[in-house]
Amino acid sequence: MPASAAPENAGLFVGLISGTSADGIDAALVRFADEAGGLRCELVHGLTAGWTPELRTRLVELGQGGDARSLEELATLDVQVGEAFAAAVHALLAAAGTDAGAVSAIGSHGQTIRHRPAGAAYDGRHPFSWQIGDASVIAERTGVATVADFRRRDVAAGGQGAPLVPAFHAALLHSADEDRAVLNLGGIANFTLLPAHGDVRGFDTGPANALLDAWCARHTGQPFDADGGLAASGNIDNALLARLLDEPWFALPPPKSSGREQFHLHWLAPRLSGSETVAGVQATLLELSAVTIAGALQTHQPATKRVLACGGGVRNGALMQRLQAHLPGVALESTAAFGLDPDYVEAMAFAWLARQTLLGRPGNLPAVTGARGLRVLGTLHPA
Repeated sequence: MPASAAPENAGLFVGLISGTSADGIDAALVRFADEAGGLRCELVHGLTAGWTPELRTRLVELGQGGDARSLEELATLDVQVGEAFAAAVHALLAAAGTDAGAVSAIGSHGQTIRHRPAGAAYDGRHPFSWQIGDASVIAERTGVATVADFRRRDVAAGGQGAPLVPAFHAALLHSADEDRAVLNLGGIANFTLLPAHGDVRGFDTGPANALLDAWCARHTGQPFDADGGLAASGNIDNALLARLLDEPWFALPPPKSSGREQFHLHWLAPRLSGSETVAGVQATLLELSAVTIAGALQTHQPATKRVLACGGGVRNGALMQRLQAHLPGVALESTAAFGLDPDYVEAMAFAWLARQTLLGRPGNLPAVTGARGLRVLGTLHPA
């Protein structure tokens, strides 16, 4: 559908994302409508499609700084990821009993393989953010117009290209009665700060699940630490925690963003003394997430009354308990309490971003990303 033909209340959209953890493709079928009281947003159906083990392994290797074996491999991966995203759309629409012709557009985040925005720890002369997952393949296989490549326009305008979800959070979760924050606990943790009055802000705080998942997978063979059981069985190593917190990235002011190429097991290795237990390291990594998240909130919006959490980390009971311990007096709850399934908030956000693009509306917030101004994001691949 060309942008000029999009109705003001363009109804059904699909959002797709595979995040820093690369633990699956989240797909959300979302119905939107502009109403007098504001934007109405309904999750019609959501599902998570798994990667093949071989493809996931390769994507994780690339995402944490590994080099492509060849240009041909990289081009092939781009198509493979596009095919996987298209298959996720087919599965989603079949499960929802919805025909592809009823969908206005797909918003695809793709899979980040390298994130080097302005101010990143490299030469900085040519900032970029690169997501693969050929959108032409998605549009061709599904028969649905596909919007993708959302981050690069913001980076070209001097921004971080991330986080992009705060604009969506602000549209749905802002309150004029209290200072709120939305916390996404994906591979990397990021905040959207929603003051009752004032500018929306947002930034990454550091690792949420990325290091926890990687350490657990290496030592137990399980892809994640279910409910934080391994971490809860160990003791926090305060000396190790101090070495981890000494990472200069944590002291950088917003706007800032990060990814698996910053926080991975090769980053962790030189900070280990060799005397730690597996459970003790897991407990300490969980505490690192909790301490850096809470510290960022207390620094940048100390009057916060309520934190609404989403992402896979919401299901980690040990992490949620440590977060609450570091945020006394703050109500910590899932976005489910406000009608947003915590597993699909980010996928819903990319459905919303696709709608913004079709309507010619900006998708970024310069106060969040540091871009020079509002920009319409993404590239449209017609059906």
